[in-house]
Amino acid sequence: MEIIKKAENKSEVVFGTRAIIESIKSGKEIDKLYMQKSISNELLSELQDICKEYKIPVLKVPVERLNRITRKNHQGAIAYISAIQYASLDNVISTAYEKGDAPLLLILDRVTDVRNFGAIARTAECAGVHGIVIPDKGSAAINSDAMKTSAGGLNFIPVCREHNLKTTIKYLKESGLQIVACTEKADHSFYESKLSTPCAIILGSEEDGISEEYLKLADQKVFIPMTGNIQSLNVSVSAGVVIYEALRQRTSEL
Repeated sequence: MEIIKKAENKSEVVFGTRAIIESIKSGKEIDKLYMQKSISNELLSELQDICKEYKIPVLKVPVERLNRITRKNHQGAIAYISAIQYASLDNVISTAYEKGDAPLLLILDRVTDVRNFGAIARTAECAGVHGIVIPDKGSAAINSDAMKTSAGGLNFIPVCREHNLKTTIKYLKESGLQIVACTEKADHSFYESKLSTPCAIILGSEEDGISEEYLKLADQKVFIPMTGNIQSLNVSVSAGVVIYEALRQRTSEL
């Protein structure tokens, strides 16, 4: 098995079809798996079947993309190993309820910057957030940079990787959580919201915020008041502001 450590994004990288298959079977968490477009053989078909079985996201890319990662014989497949073990959303929710807590989750919609993700995880862990939910595609890689920025917080806070956020949001609502969207497209401040009940707070990408389909599912839409000339905050700062308002409300009711 050929493994590169500390590659371009400081993740452990495995390349070669058989090496990736064995990594998956040995229990390695795959963060991203790139597979070459317009190529097919028995081993790649086996790899695709295993990825479906283990619910690993596969991104089909041109061979040039793979060659930029390594010039060695990648055989049409390269995998990035995650720095953490992903958690079961069912377990995160049930564990919170069993402890007598009102579950508090974060849903990150297309937050792709590794350092933003790490900073959010650090704040969330410090504030006692029960878990972070991310999509299996279009999210920041959980690599050594994310671990470093989280100050080790990613070793402690559960991260749940979900295939379909829309379905996940509906499941959370059915599980008794209210969905709170932090967005400028809101009518009232987050100070007016109730965050002490079981809830999941959605934060969107810095480019275009929260996806419309998720906004439609939100029980509350709240904004962070701005009085300066710049009318937006970095997503990790926004997360910190809202998380600590939730913590304030929860501790004031104890």
